Amino acid sequence: MDTSHLLHLYNQKLRLFQNELNEQLKPFGLFHSQWTILYTLFQKEEMTQTEIWQYLKVEAPTITRTLVRMEKNGWVNRSIGQDKRERIVTLTNKAKSTYPEIMKQIKGTEVQFLQNLSQQERQQFQQLLEKLSLERGII
Repeated sequence: MDTSHLLHLYNQKLRLFQNELNEQLKPFGLFHSQWTILYTLFQKEEMTQTEIWQYLKVEAPTITRTLVRMEKNGWVNRSIGQDKRERIVTLTNKAKSTYPEIMKQIKGTEVQFLQNLSQQERQQFQQLLEKLSLERGII
């Protein structure tokens, strides 16, 4: 099996999905990278900036720039944590109240993206993604 082709195909499909997400998020003034942070904070309620970049596996400066932009646009609050360098990130009321509407748009995109997979194939896809461990130092 040509693993390069397999991973290239996966990467292409992921980009296609992210591009479609960007289109669906445009009316909200969001990009998929910002949506990922909103989704994560909605699940976890509160995180430090460090916890966010570690969880999402994104470089710290990238997360910081994104959060600054999101704070400016009213999606998140950042407050000083236990020391002056630590920042606690929470969702604003705007983010909490808009979340269901955003999620409705996202769900439509997800359904369209996965429409050719049966429920069993979707479960298998999830299991396979969960099985791939990037924690082993490979990446």
